[in-house]
Order: sequence, then structure tokens, then C-alpha cells
Amino acid sequence: MELLLIRHAQPLWVDDGLCVDNPPLTKLGQRQAELLGKRMAREHLDHIYVSPLLRTRQTAEPILRELKRDEVIEPWLEEIRSPIWNGLPSEKASKAYEEERARPGRERWHGLEGGEPVKDFIARIHTGAEKFLGDRGIYRIEHELPIWHIEKPGERIACVAHAGTNSAVICHLLGLAPTPWEWERFVLGHASISKLEAFKIGDGYVFSLSPLSDLEHIPREDRTN
Repeated sequence: MELLLIRHAQPLWVDDGLCVDNPPLTKLGQRQAELLGKRMAREHLDHIYVSPLLRTRQTAEPILRELKRDEVIEPWLEEIRSPIWNGLPSEKASKAYEEERARPGRERWHGLEGGEPVKDFIARIHTGAEKFLGDRGIYRIEHELPIWHIEKPGERIACVAHAGTNSAVICHLLGLAPTPWEWERFVLGHASISKLEAFKIGDGYVFSLSPLSDLEHIPREDRTN
């Protein structure tokens, strides 16, 4: 079983100095998405799922077009919910993130003021992932160790989502304890591909991670984080 976790291409977070909520892709992001689509055209996938946010849907368009698939939205893939800053000066968001990074580690579980707490986001992704996988016959069978039952070990699934979502899923399937800085722990480039692959051991399956943030389809001068 393989799970391909794709991060969206570069979004337009700031337009004319003002914050944009649920942003579209930049022109560079659109190029990144097209290159990603060409890269994914050679993949044989059983299912493709997409986060409901605009930047992921626009990133998925070239992939779906190349593979002749319909869009299937999975709401649980949504990124951590930021404060509502739409139309406000971009300096407000920059200052909030700077202050957040300066906080002691345990305080960062609270997240940005007015946004979704990180602890709630991690719980939402874990719950969503377990239901999503469980509906497909994939569930954890060992409490102490991250050993999984997989009914269809040959299945290949792709999810077009976000840095936070993908990092939280990676940690969960590998059995790593979550932190409130998953975005910094796993640096995932725009339009990157990370792959979790299950391999058999005596009493089930365990996941390996390789590659993390594959960007070989994007020229170096066009790579962004």
C-alpha cells in the first residue's frame, strides 16, 4: 500500500500588500502545478483525494486532467484554520507568525490567536486519517508499536493537501509523537510529493517514508516553500 501526500503549489497569500484568505495559486504556482501534473501522469493510482481549499483544488486540476479523473473532495484534509485576516495588511500576519515562533514550545499548542489551536488541528487530522483509512480496511492493530492491518496491500492512494496536514499524517502513520511545529519538522516544498509505503512484517504492516518532499519535477529556480 502506498500513500502519496502532495502539497499544493505556491499560493497568493498577499495581494497588493493585503492578506488573502483561501488564496488561489500565483502564476509561479500555476507553473508548478502543471509540472506536477506531468510528473503524476506516469503514476498508476487507485484513488485521488483533494482538500477543499482553493489552492489544493487548483493544484490538483492538472493531475486530474492528465489522469482523466474526477475531483473527489475530502474535507478532513483541510489545513489548520488561520485567523481571518482577509483584506488586512500583510504585516499583521507576519507579526503574528513571528510572535508565535518566539513562544515557548508548550505554549505553541494554543496556536495563533483567533485561529484553530494546534492541538485541535492535530486531533482533527488524526481522527480524519483514522476514519479515512479505516473505511478502506487500514487500521492500527498494535497500541505500543505502529503496526497496521491493511486489507489491500497493493492499493495506491494520492492526497493533494497541505504542509501541516501531510506532516501530521506522516507522523501518525510512522508512530511519531506530534509536536506543535510539524511545519518546521518536515519541510515540504510547494508541489512536492512525499510517499508513505507499507511493508510486511510478521504480524502486520509498518510504514516507511521515502521520499520526503520530492521536487525533482520542479526546476531549482522555481522551487519555493
